[in-house]
Amino acid sequence: MRTLVWSNAFLRSFKRWMRKRPDLDSDIAETLKLLVANPFAPQLETHKLKGKLSGSWACSAGYDLRIVFDFVKAEKCNTDDILLLAIGTHDEVY
Repeated sequence: MRTLVWSNAFLRSFKRWMRKRPDLDSDIAETLKLLVANPFAPQLETHKLKGKLSGSWACSAGYDLRIVFDFVKAEKCNTDDILLLAIGTHDEVY
């Protein structure tokens, strides 16, 4: 099973979002649960990034909220873990 690995940058931006918009807590939690279960679920609109974020992926966590992540190899099993890199609006993370 996949696990989420929270980078320090993601944790900082997540805390900032929770202070600014605590009403988004359930949306973000639901997105993270779905990301673990199926990173390519249609409602996530997961897509590969280009440019300076080439190699990373992004998914939608609401109207203008995005989560940027990478797939990283898990040490103990043959599945990929998900390294969370950033959360924010489209303009903030891209």
